[in-house]
Amino acid sequence: MSEVTQSAGQLEVFRHRLEAIAEQMGETLARTAYSANIKERRDHSCAVFDANGRLLAQAAHIPVHLGSMPASVAAALEMARPQAGDVILLNDPYAGGTHLPDVTVVSPVVWGERIVGFVANRAHHADIGGSVPGSMGVTTSIEQEGVRLGPTRWFQAGREDVAFRERFLGAVRGPVERLGDLRAQLAANEIGQRQMGGLFDRYGAIAFESLSAELMAYAERLVRATLASIPAGSYSAEDYLDGDGLTDARIRIAVRLDVSHDGILADFEGTSAQVAGCVNCPLAVTRSAVGYVIACLVGDRLPHNAGMFAPITVRAPRGCVVNAEYPAAVAAGNVETSQRIVDVVLRALSTAVPERIPAGAAGTMASISFGGVDPTTGREFTYYETVGGGMGAWSEGDGESAVHTHMTNTLNTPIEALESAFPVRAICYAIRRGSGGAGGQCGGDGIVREIEALVPLTASVLADRGRGGGGGLQRGGDGAALRVAVASRDGRVRELPSKATFELGVGDRLRIETPGGGGFGSI
Repeated sequence: MSEVTQSAGQLEVFRHRLEAIAEQMGETLARTAYSANIKERRDHSCAVFDANGRLLAQAAHIPVHLGSMPASVAAALEMARPQAGDVILLNDPYAGGTHLPDVTVVSPVVWGERIVGFVANRAHHADIGGSVPGSMGVTTSIEQEGVRLGPTRWFQAGREDVAFRERFLGAVRGPVERLGDLRAQLAANEIGQRQMGGLFDRYGAIAFESLSAELMAYAERLVRATLASIPAGSYSAEDYLDGDGLTDARIRIAVRLDVSHDGILADFEGTSAQVAGCVNCPLAVTRSAVGYVIACLVGDRLPHNAGMFAPITVRAPRGCVVNAEYPAAVAAGNVETSQRIVDVVLRALSTAVPERIPAGAAGTMASISFGGVDPTTGREFTYYETVGGGMGAWSEGDGESAVHTHMTNTLNTPIEALESAFPVRAICYAIRRGSGGAGGQCGGDGIVREIEALVPLTASVLADRGRGGGGGLQRGGDGAALRVAVASRDGRVRELPSKATFELGVGDRLRIETPGGGGFGSI
């Protein structure tokens, strides 16, 4: 192309070509990964960026990954300054990451003699070291949670730093699986690099950059138009986490939304200070959750790129639970606190545009992790999954049952995959009937998942909503609360809090019943 004719049709074609690259990266990652968490659940996300590190497009993967990944790319550019042939690896929540199991890989795209963009992917590894198998247990410091890496060159000018790789693998459980997943991430980026280079061949640098700028401007216009449809004013809400895994003291998440013709400000003043347990989260996760809510209001026509964030400002006091400072533990912040941030932002907006806001969803990712030693091989193994729940109802329909909601967008782990890969048995996997909140429109039901240990296991649950499920709206009822229990082989049943690390003997069963979504409107 010698010149740019930025018609709506051309811009839409360009958008979908960029998004297709991210989707193809994701397919490559899932098909080549070793762990069930990535190849079955698809707990990963992919995106493409311009030469300045601005988000151009992302696949329809996991909101909590994608909204925060620009911070990882920015950290890689600032701290590692990648050159042609480099591959940057990072997971530090205090340097662009989310929580330690989420490992981000960033690679430059070279066209001709210059770097013209970047591709990146993030994948949740089933173990990253630390004090408990799966690296998702109850902790009091990030140093207990696993290997922490600021932006680090895994490859430099095309040559692998083998010593770095071996140090990394020596610090985690299941190093063969970890290496397989890392190589899958590398393969995904290589696909993205080739496909991005092909787009530059097709459009040329000038047209590509011009179309990219227009696509970001278009996203910004859509967000501003959506915000203009909300009555100007201030809207506030608060909600609570059950506790931090160490105590059952409730943790307050508060927000004030200031909506005006200039955009939206989400101010988290009044939120609890960071706590000793692992529900703290970095500001990148908080920004991601707020951006997700606004994107939902805009709908499918919104291109997810840097332009969509321009009208959105997020403030949070330093050292609070949604803007944590080192060395705060953050393992559950990414999976639980992010969900509560979504809940409070939606609840605040429900007073402004009630017909467009759903009742509360399950409000938890209900993370389960466990590990032990396989008696047939003598090797350590680790497993991680999140369990879905009920979606909140809204003005025009019931909530969906047994789905992953809001900041998670993963699949389930099929029983066949679980039992073939790990020494456990699935006893029950079913919809938790009747757990959705009552109302004119009913909330969706949660899930029952029960697993029996066939070898001794160290297990953890990081979840929430143990005091009540998704909140109802417009006089709708709340969903049923989370329930976690361990049934010993001798028949004793022990109720567990929503966040716990514990031992399972042979024949012991872990049972989790996830919350239902809230109902909408009175019956």
